[in-house]
Amino acid sequence: MSKQPIGRMDEGTLEETAIADYLQGNPDFFERHAALLTKLKLPHNRGSSAISLVERQVAALRDKNEKLEARLRELIEVARGNDVLAAKIHRLACRLVRADGASSVMDAIEASLREDFGASEWLLLVTAAGETKLSKLHSRHLRILRLGAAELKMFETLFESGRPRCGQIRDSQRDYLFGAGTVEIGSAALVPLGDKAGKQAGAALLAIGSPDAERFHPTMSTEFLARIGDLVSEAIGKA
Repeated sequence: MSKQPIGRMDEGTLEETAIADYLQGNPDFFERHAALLTKLKLPHNRGSSAISLVERQVAALRDKNEKLEARLRELIEVARGNDVLAAKIHRLACRLVRADGASSVMDAIEASLREDFGASEWLLLVTAAGETKLSKLHSRHLRILRLGAAELKMFETLFESGRPRCGQIRDSQRDYLFGAGTVEIGSAALVPLGDKAGKQAGAALLAIGSPDAERFHPTMSTEFLARIGDLVSEAIGKA
């Protein structure tokens, strides 16, 4: 018998015997229409040997339930991770609020990145037209550039996008930010600060490096990095 889809049969001749004949001649029908098993409502007579269809329905529902449970566990883990990140960002915000002066702002950023985010390799790159309070600080995590400095060209597309970028970075960027041959950087997060329109005047950058190549990957969400960037941008703007 032809494996013609049952929906194409003449409804006028669709009698019980025709259905039985069709299913008997097409034993793989429910293989090709597995979704129907979750919609069938059949009596389950205990002791009857003709329960294969019910057992199949139960198996399909069990499989669906397992997938839903796995998805729920995944969502719960994501929610827990987000709660942890939110708490860390809250602590950073509290530190920056308590900070009094440029030196205290840098200390707050350093403490938060080191204690809460496990980042020992990071750099705050700031452009300035002249002498600022930040210019008077001496820190390996801070670098002040003049407006329009040639070094900013290598980050031009980043400033134009105004969005954090994660993953492996160019060798020239890595060497400039973290030093050539001093530390091993497998991946990095670059967070543009301040000017979001891409103009170099007042542009700033927070760079965080990790020896782990998978720590910052291109597909990861950058929402929390953007929030950190906003907090740091506001803090250094008022320092």
